[in-house]
Amino acid sequence: VQLVESGGGLVQPGGSLTLSCTASGFAFKSFAMKWYRQAPGMEREMVAAIGSFGDTKWYAGDVRGRFEVSRDDSKNMAHLQMNNLNPSDTAVYYCNANHFDGTDYWGKGTLVTVSS
Repeated sequence: VQLVESGGGLVQPGGSLTLSCTASGFAFKSFAMKWYRQAPGMEREMVAAIGSFGDTKWYAGDVRGRFEVSRDDSKNMAHLQMNNLNPSDTAVYYCNANHFDGTDYWGKGTLVTVSS
């Protein structure tokens, strides 16, 4: 089982980034996909989620309207489009695959730094 995040990096305030999560080794389409982030000295928090059929989405209040979560079951991938980024979005972003039976898989994270 593997979840690999990509697409992180340094971006200026107001800029955009798209994170990707590539999954392997499990039945991807049966899992809800979630994005979490953890800023330095802070607890990990969920920022976005998409259901196993892609028909339900959830966003944390401070990213709603700026972030868009999606999935491509044909490629076993999930994406997080992040727009109008600000310094408070700086964090390590993690991909999570969650099944209703409690099975949970995590990626190792990708760092997003928003700074001028």
